[in-house]
Amino acid sequence: MKFKKPLLYLFLFILQLLGLRLLRGNPAFVERYYSTGIYPYISKASRFILGWIPFSVGDLLYAVLIFWLLYSLYKLIRKRFKNGLKFLTEALLALNIIYFGFHLLWGFNYYRLPLHRALQMGNDYTTEELGVLTQNLIARSNELHKQLQPDDSAAVIFPFTIEEIFDKTPQGYTQIEKSFPKLDYPPKSIKNSLFRYPLSVMGFGGYLNPITNEAQVNGLIPGHRWPLVSCHEQGHQLGFAKENEANFIGVLASTNNTDPYFKYSGYIFALRYCLNEYYLRDPEASEALKPTIRPGILANYKESYDFWAGFENPLEPLIAIVYGKYLVANNQPGGMQSYNYVVALLVNYYKDKKRLP
Repeated sequence: MKFKKPLLYLFLFILQLLGLRLLRGNPAFVERYYSTGIYPYISKASRFILGWIPFSVGDLLYAVLIFWLLYSLYKLIRKRFKNGLKFLTEALLALNIIYFGFHLLWGFNYYRLPLHRALQMGNDYTTEELGVLTQNLIARSNELHKQLQPDDSAAVIFPFTIEEIFDKTPQGYTQIEKSFPKLDYPPKSIKNSLFRYPLSVMGFGGYLNPITNEAQVNGLIPGHRWPLVSCHEQGHQLGFAKENEANFIGVLASTNNTDPYFKYSGYIFALRYCLNEYYLRDPEASEALKPTIRPGILANYKESYDFWAGFENPLEPLIAIVYGKYLVANNQPGGMQSYNYVVALLVNYYKDKKRLP
């Protein structure tokens, strides 16, 4: 029966989907046996095998996959779909392998316990608590800006190459490992993406390749973003798959780094999120805080704004929709809005800590 293989592969794919539905309802199981069980060994092995290679192996694999797909479509059209069954069979087989590999090597982390539950802290907060944290973030960001840039109106210039940033990033994880024993990072595997321009067009500062476990940073983004994005992507490597949770871990790792440039990168990132959320809750109080921010910090924000504005294109709304659907499909029901969960994590974490590092 000529349809036997494609039907088999379709059946196997449906089984995978059903299995994921079961895992979605058992986050404690995923947390215990995968995220804090076998995944740390998978992650360390991947970083040990590929981390020393100076270029991104994962990016090359993506290039090969894209070439294979385009070539297969070309043959399909050239032969006027006479090889349609062969194309369908190969496509379903590839889909099964990639989908299974994605989840086994990293993707099951999407179904682990929410971070606030794993850390045994709240996920709600009052507007007053948000206001207190925002004021503290402004004070700490101003202090660091003054230390790094005497001119209060000038942006902080980062004096490092991106490779130097990568070398410094694990140090922050060493510091917070005292509070998060499961954040042991080495060996390092973070690289400057080969697809920097396409990433910029799509609006991404970095990403994790789930198959090779290589963290990628878009080296074209402004330098003040490199430390935070590097810490964020390494958070993904450690098993924090959800964007909001990786943002939170990225803030902790950057602000606990002994390098003041890392601290600055993390604090102004956290400040921007808290300011935005504070404005939604209390616009008048939020506006009253803006004059207390050193203009140079706003100049760094403008650097980022101008960078992304330079890559505006008609595909942006479509990319945002597709990525939002990806987040929803991977256990982030808020889609793009789920990023704001990072504010809840920050407020509750620093409320318990009583002070900023």
